[in-house]
Amino acid sequence: MRIAVLGGGNGCYAAAADLAEQGHEVRLWRRDAEAFAPVLASQSIKLKDLRGARTVRLTLATPDIGAAVRGAKLLLMPGPADSQVDIARAIAPHTQSGQVVFCPPGTFGSYVIAKVLRDAGSKADLTFAETGTLPYLTRKHAADEVAITIRAKHLPTGVFPARRAEETLAVLREAYASVEPADNALSGALMNAGPVIHPPLILMNAGPLEHFDRWDIHNEGTQPSIRAVTDALDNERIALRTALGHAPPHFPLKDHYTSDRWMYGDAHDRLTESGDWREHIDLKTHRYMTEDVVYGLAFLVSVGRWARVPTPVAAGLLAIASAVIGKDIASSSPRTLEALGLATLTPGAMHRMLDQGLA
Repeated sequence: MRIAVLGGGNGCYAAAADLAEQGHEVRLWRRDAEAFAPVLASQSIKLKDLRGARTVRLTLATPDIGAAVRGAKLLLMPGPADSQVDIARAIAPHTQSGQVVFCPPGTFGSYVIAKVLRDAGSKADLTFAETGTLPYLTRKHAADEVAITIRAKHLPTGVFPARRAEETLAVLREAYASVEPADNALSGALMNAGPVIHPPLILMNAGPLEHFDRWDIHNEGTQPSIRAVTDALDNERIALRTALGHAPPHFPLKDHYTSDRWMYGDAHDRLTESGDWREHIDLKTHRYMTEDVVYGLAFLVSVGRWARVPTPVAAGLLAIASAVIGKDIASSSPRTLEALGLATLTPGAMHRMLDQGLA
């Protein structure tokens, strides 16, 4: 399958190398030409995983987004939520009917990207999908090298519009056999693990993060009191999914620590043993704040507000994060239902929109 991977982050490089090695025709686009230079020069990425290290050739590495998008069946956008609008505007002139846009994870990006493309004048008949996590636990080791610690075992995925789920999931499974159906795009968004695992870990480890040059929030930063907050936050997410009628499995985050039933399987020990997550985290600029709190946690709280489901732990963490960055996230986030113009929809109208797509 011809796949365009759009972005330059850890997940993008992992996806490009992994999917190319599987035999797909992968085109990787990145806007930062200086950081992209080693990949542009070699047209390849060095991949490291349990099988060892090797160099994987791409079909095309390019700074021309049109060259990446045109003719691709799957447009893969594994980047952070705050990059979605800009990338959607950039691809709008190049989209073609029949393409599938996939955000792993999405933070309701499937709806947002669909609306941006429509407003930008794209007439292409596309479908959109999002899942609960990146398909990989991964980190870059160099400008042209990426390490994959583990690949996802389960990718619960919601499709927008949901009426076209079967055909969309069939395309996604050509790339990721671990894709599983979720009810719709909102269900997929409420599978997102980032806004559950990362806000307690960064906010409750604020002291060591600001004191030490490098700190592993998943190793010594994951202590019983922090786990208790994470579990309570995740229970709010699951209660919200249940109130909205989304069917299980809900992939409770506690399984990440205690069993092999979570999205990555039994991954926590592999993650901490790798050492790749012992890193410098700036509380104000790291994507755990700029994406998982400002976009993901704010979205979760807004959906709870709309559905009249209490989310006190999520709202409390959002208030603390607002104090840290000096800005009221709840009122300024671009990814709340209020900011998206959806907070006035009735539950029935929301369900119809998720099923049928944009008018």
